[in-house]
Amino acid sequence: MLRRLRIETSEPLVLFAVGRLAIVVVGIVAMLVLSLPEDGRAIAVVAGIALPWSVFVLLLTLRHPHTRLNRLIAVGDLVALLAVELVAPETYGGVRFAALFLVAAHAELQGEARGLVAAVIAAFALVTATAVRGNAPIDGDVLVFYEVAFSTSALATGLVVGRLHSAESAGRLRARGLTRRTIQAETEVRRRVAEAIHDGPLQELIGLDMVLASAQKAASEGRTDAAVALLDDAQEIAERNLRALRDEIVELGPYSFQELRFDTAIESCMPVWKQRYGFEVMLSIERVALPAETAGALYRIAQEAVVNAGRHADAKAVSISLRTVGSEVELRVTDNGHGFDDSDPLVESRSGHLGLASMRERADLLDGRLDIETSGRGTRVLVRAPLRSGVGTSA
Repeated sequence: MLRRLRIETSEPLVLFAVGRLAIVVVGIVAMLVLSLPEDGRAIAVVAGIALPWSVFVLLLTLRHPHTRLNRLIAVGDLVALLAVELVAPETYGGVRFAALFLVAAHAELQGEARGLVAAVIAAFALVTATAVRGNAPIDGDVLVFYEVAFSTSALATGLVVGRLHSAESAGRLRARGLTRRTIQAETEVRRRVAEAIHDGPLQELIGLDMVLASAQKAASEGRTDAAVALLDDAQEIAERNLRALRDEIVELGPYSFQELRFDTAIESCMPVWKQRYGFEVMLSIERVALPAETAGALYRIAQEAVVNAGRHADAKAVSISLRTVGSEVELRVTDNGHGFDDSDPLVESRSGHLGLASMRERADLLDGRLDIETSGRGTRVLVRAPLRSGVGTSA
């Protein structure tokens, strides 16, 4: 049964080595059964060179998987193919098929550049060997046609499969980076919440306990006025901490967008933003029926943009706009702060900009596009993502 391979697994390397050995063994069996060629030269070469080489590479891969990525292995494969064809020209077609397999496998495992180089070398070496030897099983225009088709196929295979390898490698690196940043973000949230609770409600609750103890003592001594005053202080402390805890909960964001719309979630944050950063957030939100995952991602992007404006840009005004543009939903967050420096704010390697990277990743998860324009006059965060089927503007 086909299954998804783990990232960073060595199984494809082992599978390639096993596949090479299987091709050699099947080739020997086929030549024995078909008596091709009659004098047995090809069988001797395959059994004496290709078979030991394939067994050696398999054992090497099993013991040291990543040694298999050495470019000398590709050279050994080509030498084995050349030896077989030079000794037994009757194997022309089989050698070409095996060469395409090896080119594709090397391109997938070693990357676009090496895959293309392997394809060029294989095509040049095999075509040249056939031309020099001059005793291929076919000749004339048919041979030229086959050689051109083989060379073109080899180059296309090396390029396309190598490009797929590059895309896959980039995806794996991105997944690894996303995992790392997710862990960092989770750690940062845990640290911030722990600090907020320790420096705020925890200290206040210690004071509340002392106030209540004093109120209890005053009541037991008959000092009613003092007890009432202390209870008033305790109530004020409790209310202050309730507001602080509500602010922290709002800062963390809604846990479910099944019941909350995007506009409702944003409106719940506005009092906290005003209290914390000292600015009003102007809203222009179109009533759009969004899937829960889309609403949640857009909310997080908007939240991060507002927090950046308040914490880092010293903005005095922020606006949030949500609307539909054709078959897409557009989120726009602008502020009048001092913006970023001259470098690209979306470069992943920038330290201290974890939130910017998370905004891009959330946009990517929506199959959307994130664009950030920043200058000394302010910053604009623009996200456009496709509206899913069955989703449109509500009344």
